[in-house]
Amino acid sequence: MHDVAYYNGEIGRIDEIKAPITDRGLYFGDGVYDAAIVRGKKIFALDDHLDRFFRSLSLLEIAPPMTRDELSALFYDLCSRLDSNGDHVLYWQATRGAAHRTHAFPKDAAPRLMAFIEPCGLDKPDRPLKLLSVEDTRFFHCNIKTLNLIPNVMASQQAQQAGCDEVVFHRGERVTEGAHSGLAMLKAGAFCTPPADELILPSITRLHCMQLCESLGIPVRVAPFTLCELMQADEVLVLSTGSHCIPVSEIDGKPVGGKAPALLRRLQEAYAQKFEDDLAR
Repeated sequence: MHDVAYYNGEIGRIDEIKAPITDRGLYFGDGVYDAAIVRGKKIFALDDHLDRFFRSLSLLEIAPPMTRDELSALFYDLCSRLDSNGDHVLYWQATRGAAHRTHAFPKDAAPRLMAFIEPCGLDKPDRPLKLLSVEDTRFFHCNIKTLNLIPNVMASQQAQQAGCDEVVFHRGERVTEGAHSGLAMLKAGAFCTPPADELILPSITRLHCMQLCESLGIPVRVAPFTLCELMQADEVLVLSTGSHCIPVSEIDGKPVGGKAPALLRRLQEAYAQKFEDDLAR
């Protein structure tokens, strides 16, 4: 198959699989999701993504639709149905279930699982990105990878209209994250990242970068930083599943970064090697 999808026990092409209109994900966004990269029909960092997925389920008090082993087996079964060994994105979500509309949790609804795999390309690490700063008006549960992404969608559209690739969310002066990525910076030889509190999603790529920095002997500083500090960073980094670690060339039309290319390249090369090594196992 060129692409493959799953919903509540049914498998087919993406355009063939249907979900009922009463799925709570449709009218409440009452669910959580995650995504991972597939190459050569192998899934990169699946355990890390499942850790976050089950943590998000727990925080929303949604029962897991399957065990970890069952989910892993299902995802690899879907991978085996692909007719290409190229790069794909695996997306999956679980909702509280299908039930007639009521705000309180329905008593008898069973969680519903949806997943699909389709071709994608990884962002090129040698193409710096342009960012737009946007006041972060999202809720205070950003640590849950919930389906409620309208503020992210609206901010991403604003960035696109401004000729930018991503946004810098900030609450007052404090930088939080991007609309679909994590943010970090290199400053004075250290990898600097905001704390993983309720204001940011605990990014898998952020986790990997921190682990790589430890093995490379690069200091890691976990602390809030301001938009002004970000503008003065040696390098500004966008971290995501589809990007890994990409530098930023400008924010709000002003040039940033470009002051620590050797350290940036060292981290990028280490991440690229981790990606290849993990998929080779």
